[in-house]
Amino acid sequence: MAQRGEPVGLSDDEAQAADQLRAASDRILSECGNAIVGQQEVLELLLIALLGQGHALLVGVPGLAKTLMIRTLADSMALTFNRVQFTPDLMPSDITGTEMLQEDRATGQRAFRFLHGPIFANVVLADEINRTPPKTQAALLEAMQERQVTVAGTRHKLPDPFFVLATQNPIEQEGTYPLPEAQQDRFMFTITVGYPNEEDEFRIIESTTSSARPRVDRVVTGDELMAMQALVRKVPAAGYIIRYALKLSRLTRPHGQDGEPVDPNVPDFIKKYVTWGAGPRAGQNLILAAKARALLRGRTYVAAEDVKAVALPVLRHRVILNYAAKADNITPDEIVRRLLKEVPAREG
Repeated sequence: MAQRGEPVGLSDDEAQAADQLRAASDRILSECGNAIVGQQEVLELLLIALLGQGHALLVGVPGLAKTLMIRTLADSMALTFNRVQFTPDLMPSDITGTEMLQEDRATGQRAFRFLHGPIFANVVLADEINRTPPKTQAALLEAMQERQVTVAGTRHKLPDPFFVLATQNPIEQEGTYPLPEAQQDRFMFTITVGYPNEEDEFRIIESTTSSARPRVDRVVTGDELMAMQALVRKVPAAGYIIRYALKLSRLTRPHGQDGEPVDPNVPDFIKKYVTWGAGPRAGQNLILAAKARALLRGRTYVAAEDVKAVALPVLRHRVILNYAAKADNITPDEIVRRLLKEVPAREG
């Protein structure tokens, strides 16, 4: 039952669709679990981002199955999948595609024809995105935001659904090109992929060194996934929930363009350690991700716990720290956790 101050929930048909979404999501995670040992939290965040029509950046050292997780998720949903290995010599046309002059053998006439690049897939893995120059990184911007690419003045629509997953190696930063803040903001989540625990690592070694190969069954089609994405946006969020997400976002900003604090209640540790805070897209992503999480938890409305659960992956790459933070070994995650403790969610 909705709490006081909640908006009207979903209709009976939509509530039934929500039950089907949860069942399908459970099956997707179960199928992924057949191929991936552990990392359930990472898989759920990837699924939430996909349901919220967002993109995700995975950060972790090599060998943590980041690529396998992405491929398995695509396989469980009957989605097309392309992987692009980002290298220093990768050109924008290597991603988007290019115009090629071709000759019709029957008539002898020549004409330009657009050859689709690997960006034309439902799920695109941009592997080690920080190893390619900014010019090539920028080729993803239009695709991620507008879901289209422009080549030779012609727009080419990308397939629906469309989801960009990028990976980044936090070590070996020599000779790399850190993602500009503007491009990081295009990602709904930055997901940290950690080492497995001892038992999970034992199972990984045991399963990957045997002859058995896990099989992943397809659970939903692309059209069914788009219906699930549409349902997520229909989940009601009460005004106080939106205010809570808005407060979290605004309190990360130590100052506005005029140099004055955006909010008089900005905590002192934000003023001390943060150079730039999250923009309006952070609040949008907090609510969308919280709506998707609510459905996965069997609720047809958003609770404050949903916003709190997605705050770290939504905000960590949108909080830009200064030299004082680096000197004191303060991380964006610590900033967000402290902010969550200081900002209460008014219930109703």
